[in-house]
Amino acid sequence: MMRIAASAVQTINQAKHALCALRELKFNTRSSATTMTSSLKLHEPLPCPQKFICPLSKKLMRDPVVLSSGQTYERPFIEKWLKAGNRTCPQTQQVLSHTVLTPNHLVSEMISQWCKSQGIELPDPVQNRIQEGVTEAERHHFFSLLDKLSAAALPQQKEAVKELRLLTKNMPSFRSLFGESVDTIPQLLTPLSGTKSRSGVLHTDLQEDVITTLLNLSIHDSNKKLVAETPKVIPLLMEALRFGTIETKSNAAAAIFTLSALDSNKTLIGKSCALKPLIDLLDEGHPLAMKDVASAIFNLCIIHENKARAVRDGAVSVILKKIMDGVLVNELLAILAMLSTHQRAVEEMGELGAVPCLIRIVRESTCERNKENCIAIPHTVCLNDRTKLKALREEENIHGTISKLALDGTSRAKRKASGILDRLRKGVNITHTA
Repeated sequence: MMRIAASAVQTINQAKHALCALRELKFNTRSSATTMTSSLKLHEPLPCPQKFICPLSKKLMRDPVVLSSGQTYERPFIEKWLKAGNRTCPQTQQVLSHTVLTPNHLVSEMISQWCKSQGIELPDPVQNRIQEGVTEAERHHFFSLLDKLSAAALPQQKEAVKELRLLTKNMPSFRSLFGESVDTIPQLLTPLSGTKSRSGVLHTDLQEDVITTLLNLSIHDSNKKLVAETPKVIPLLMEALRFGTIETKSNAAAAIFTLSALDSNKTLIGKSCALKPLIDLLDEGHPLAMKDVASAIFNLCIIHENKARAVRDGAVSVILKKIMDGVLVNELLAILAMLSTHQRAVEEMGELGAVPCLIRIVRESTCERNKENCIAIPHTVCLNDRTKLKALREEENIHGTISKLALDGTSRAKRKASGILDRLRKGVNITHTA
């Protein structure tokens, strides 16, 4: 009986090996016919449409997603880009209005059809994603850490917060756990508010860990509303912007940027007077915090009422000074262009000498997006104050900068440049008539 069983097992194993060999032969035949490796790296003989290739991975996309700039990328690669702290589109350098990734179903279907026609099996991207399921052991550990925040002594609280910071950074499942109850985030904040009220001393290491955990939580789309609407969160983020270490300030700005992906949060954060500490931090100019601060200000100023708050809080002069110093020019020009739809901001730009500075950037920059933003602002300023046309006329007479942009710029840049040229011509005719 034992021999029969052993023989049966051996037969089954041989059958499995035969099936595997057949599958491998079939796959290798396809691979040689299409000159594509199993990792989907493209070779020259295979005419793959360029729009199916991720600009970051340089490979055929399995899970294409759209960024807020309108560009499509492979999900894991653009997620890695965003997690590294980047707040611009890798291709266009446009400052992102939010970091929500939208599945590109059209491109996905086109890739699927193309692969089918080429005899290529495209793996299911869902099988490759990190599973967000939570085990009972993880859930128990999570709540034991929360209990320490409320009941333990300060050293144990610090240990618990530090562990939550690491867990929410590395495991999406722990981020989702915070969203299951309205009580979990207030528990996270307990040691920060409690220790300060008892001793009057701010423990900067504890503050950094709590603020960074809030940042990690806000990355999870389902948490954004809950985090922002928890009463103490925005005030604690503002306090971190003012009094934290530079790492804490940077992470607080990044948290505000991430939370402001939701329009309702933009309004809430703006009403909480968060723009002022962000602008002050921008003025400080620490390299570690600048990108996150600029991204947060940009996001918040998408809604009109926050533009008014930013202008009132001194954004125009701070941003112009940084641009003139050559600091973070791409991102700050995008904010300045957005603020130029506000009347008081336009007046300030004229008073602070923005026009000559911006026209010089148009002449010297190689970035089409920067040129577009730079020409849009003088176009608006000169509508408001015709005396500023003098600087534009001098630039045009010496360098022909505006005429060149009217011919070679983006469609929007061409339109704005042509509008300025029309105004310059009308100004000449008025002078001659007079």
